[in-house]
Amino acid sequence: MNNAEELKKIVKDKYSEIALQSKEQNEASCCGATGCCTVDYAIFADNYTELEGYNPDADLGLGCGVPTEFAQIKKGDVVLDLGSGAGNDCFVARAIVGETGKVIGVDMTEAMIAKARDNAEKLNFNNVEFRQGEIEDLPLAANRVDVVISNCVLNLVPDKQKAFAETFRVLKPGGHFSISDVVLVGNLPAGLVNDAEMYAGCVSGAIQKDAYLDIIRHAGFTNITVQKEKAIQLPDEILKDYLDEAGIKQFRESNTGIFSITVYGDKPAEAACCAPGAVKYRFCKGAKNGVEVTSAPALL
Repeated sequence: MNNAEELKKIVKDKYSEIALQSKEQNEASCCGATGCCTVDYAIFADNYTELEGYNPDADLGLGCGVPTEFAQIKKGDVVLDLGSGAGNDCFVARAIVGETGKVIGVDMTEAMIAKARDNAEKLNFNNVEFRQGEIEDLPLAANRVDVVISNCVLNLVPDKQKAFAETFRVLKPGGHFSISDVVLVGNLPAGLVNDAEMYAGCVSGAIQKDAYLDIIRHAGFTNITVQKEKAIQLPDEILKDYLDEAGIKQFRESNTGIFSITVYGDKPAEAACCAPGAVKYRFCKGAKNGVEVTSAPALL
C-alpha cells in the first residue's frame, strides 16, 4: 500500500499535468491516478458559468460542487480555499467579498499556483493571493480567516484528521467552512471502487460518509450539516462486472454508492485556536504570546 508521501506525489504529479491542460481536455483526460484513459471529471463538476466572478481560464472542470453557493460568505470576509487549483472558486469568492475582503488559495502543486497567480494578475486582483503549501500544514497563522471553502480536494489528502484540525486552527472563533467532497456510502466491492476510480478520477481516497463527518466532529466543529448530496451515477458497463441485472437495479434504488456532498461546520465562538487532541506548540511565528497553535505558519 502507498504511504502518505507516495500518495501525495501521485496527486501532485497528476495535478501538475492537469494544470497544463484545458477544461475540455481534463474532462476526458488520462490523468487518473491509475493511469486509465477513461477518466471523466465532468460527471462530478457543477456549472459555474453563470456565477459572478467566473473566469474560464481558472475553471479546469475538477470540482464536485459549488461550495461558495452554500458558504454564507459576506462582503469584507477573509476566505481560504483549500486546494485552490487554477483559482476558480477563489475568483467566485472574491466577487462576494468585494474590495474590502481577501481571498487566499492554498495548493501544494507548483504548476497550479503558477497558473492561479497568472490568472489573478491578468484580472488585476490585488486582494486574491495564492500560497504553496499542504492542507495538513497550512501556511497561515491561527484564527485568521472567516470562511474556509474547498472543492473535491480533501478526499485526496492522506491525513484528513490533520486537514480538518488545520482548518479549525486557521478559522477565527465563530468562523465556518463549507466543503464539497467525495464520500462513500455502504460497502462497495473493492474492485468496484477501483473501476470507479478509473472512470471518475476523484474517487481515490474517498472514505465512508459517516467516518468523514466523525472526523469533522472530532476536530471540534459544531452545527455540522450536509448542505447538498448528489449520487455519482456509475454506468452499467462497470456495475455489470460485479452485479447481475437484479443487483444493479437494487444498487440503483439503494443509498449505497459514491456521493458528492457539500458539508458545513462552525468553529464555536468561544473556541481556542486548536482542535481537540491536536499537538500544540507555544509561541509559534504569527501567534500572540500564550496562544497555542499547531504549527509555525507564515502570517496572514
